[in-house]
Amino acid sequence: MRVNLTVNGRPRTADDVWEGESLLYVLRERLGLPGSKNACEQGECGSCTVRLDGELVCACLVAAGQAEGAEVTTVEGLSPDPAGLAPLQRAFLDAGAVQCGFCTPGLLMTADALLERNPRPSDADIREALSGNLCRCTGYEAILDAVRLAAARAGDRGGAAGEEPRP
Repeated sequence: MRVNLTVNGRPRTADDVWEGESLLYVLRERLGLPGSKNACEQGECGSCTVRLDGELVCACLVAAGQAEGAEVTTVEGLSPDPAGLAPLQRAFLDAGAVQCGFCTPGLLMTADALLERNPRPSDADIREALSGNLCRCTGYEAILDAVRLAAARAGDRGGAAGEEPRP
């Protein structure tokens, strides 16, 4: 089957997609977008998180055919400049929230959605939003710092929920 979708603002087509193929497989293998990671294949780890028509989904659980005509945003689509980094990506680097990098795309997508709907999240808000994303390397504190830093930078240098971010 053929799947037509818009990925990161560009119309894309994937041909010869078989019935049981996941959106994750189509993104990575057919469309050459390896940012979303294939880890658990059960929707438990969050490494493959993308936006499908604006909603966060685990791409490993979405049948490719379900994305027909849909708008998909992957981690590659976070930055308006393909050669540069989005402010959130820069905050993750600056806060040391990237180690092995396997969980990072899903965390970035989830944090981006959080900051879009709540530009000044509390620590509880951040923890709740990221609760579906597993990381084995960082211990999470640097990830929380990165989200706080991104919120602070976006909010005229004031801290998330009134707090100054930790460097």
